[in-house]
Parts: sequence; C-alpha cells; structure tokens
Amino acid sequence: MSSTLVVRRPFDPTPALASLVAHAVPGVETVEGSTVRRAVRLGGILALAEVTLSPDRIDVRASAGSSAELGELADRWFGLADDLDAVHAALGDDPVLGPLVRSRPGLRVLGHPDGFEAAATTVLGQQVSLAAARTFGGRLAAAYGHPGPGGLTVYPSPAELAAVDPVDLQAAVRITHSRARTLHALAQACADGLTLAPGAPDPRSRLLALPGIGPWTADYLALRVLGDRDAMPVGDLVLRRALGVRGAAEVSRAAESWRPWRAYASAHLWAATAYAL
Repeated sequence: MSSTLVVRRPFDPTPALASLVAHAVPGVETVEGSTVRRAVRLGGILALAEVTLSPDRIDVRASAGSSAELGELADRWFGLADDLDAVHAALGDDPVLGPLVRSRPGLRVLGHPDGFEAAATTVLGQQVSLAAARTFGGRLAAAYGHPGPGGLTVYPSPAELAAVDPVDLQAAVRITHSRARTLHALAQACADGLTLAPGAPDPRSRLLALPGIGPWTADYLALRVLGDRDAMPVGDLVLRRALGVRGAAEVSRAAESWRPWRAYASAHLWAATAYAL
C-alpha cells in the first residue's frame, strides 16, 4: 500500500537539490526537477520513495510504509527535526556566519537515508572530483547491486561487498588497490556490526582504525550520517578556502565559537561557496 506525507517546515530546497544532484549515485538515485527518487527500507520492506522539495514544504511518497516511517525518513534525510530558531540564535550575530544565516534562513544539514551507502560513496570520493565519485559509485552499484522498485538499483549491502575480493572490487569499479581495500574494510566492519545511523554509538574510533579512513572522512560522516550537529570536517579544503585560512587547526580555532552547531556552520559555508562560484 502506498503512503503520502506532507511535511511543512522552514526549508530551503535549492542547496539540498544541488547537493543531491552532485552526489546521486547513477542508477541508485535520480533527481529530476525538484523530485528525488530512490529505493529505501521502511519497516523492513524495500520501497520506492519519491520526495519533492519545495520552499517550506516536503512531499514524501512511498510504495510502502506508515506515515510515521515516512516522517522518520524525511527527518533523517533532510534534517527536519532540527530547531532552526536555536541555530539562528547561536549563529545569527556571528560576523562570518550571521550574513549567511540571514540570506538562507531555511538551510538545513542534509543527511542520507542509507548510512553505509553514504560512507562507501564518501570513500570512493576521497581525493577525486564529485563527478568521478559518482562514476565510481555507479560502477559499484551496477556490478554488485540488484534490481529494485521503479527500475532503480538497490545499493549493495555491507555483507554483499564484504564477500567480494578487494582485487575484484578494484577491477569492477576501476579504482586503486588502496581504495578498494578501504571500501572492503568498511563493508566488513559494517557487516560485523558497525552502525552508521543517527543515534548509534559514536563510531569514530572504529572508522579511524580502518585503513584509508582519516579524520576528514570520520568527521564528514558524523555530519552527514550520524546527525552530529557539532561535527565539522576541519580539514576540508572548501571550508579552509571559505574562511581564508591554510590549515585544519586554524579552522578549528575559527569554529570554536560556533559550537554546538558547527555542522550548520559547515553547511552555510559550503552553500555560500557553491553559490559564489
């Protein structure tokens, strides 16, 4: 049975849609106009979800699932549970962030409906362009995913990728051996119980113990996947450029007064940089 939910919250769809387009894995997720489509699991059932983003309104439709499950999906994916008044109160008078917050008062931190997919895509995107990361992700999904609802591909599970030899991963996705080794180690860790979702125990130490995963990746996943609103990938090149500093330590010092909303600071700085280009 299909379900529909309309959520009305302060929301700026423009940066969310731009980010979705930039990160969508070919075949797994489509973005057409203001609507994103992908397969999701709702109550243990694989369903086709279609989400249309509008100013201050999000329409969620799915081929299965209850209204409560659709609401949880929307909250996790688009940060709809966040109190923007608290964000504005904390950052609105800051000389750097204040103008950005006032220009995009409905901006929210974008999450992801599948923590493992987000983590794997992040690993594939290390030290390459977003376009290259999407290409790698599409190859991975085509090689190891399976057909899903609406003609989309369901991203492979951690157990499915953990069962693949890293040499075969390297050949199928056409990535370096070290990148394939990192991806396989991530899949194995998640198959063995590492949970990447809001409310899960902080996995930072386990992530950093994996080969090829450093502080930037761990901090970025805390921001995008775990819902940590004080997470900030201080080594991020775009953030350094936006703040006009050279290193991660300088970003950390500049961001100290933005706690506990450094994730929102990151989102505003990223958006400002993207729309200044």
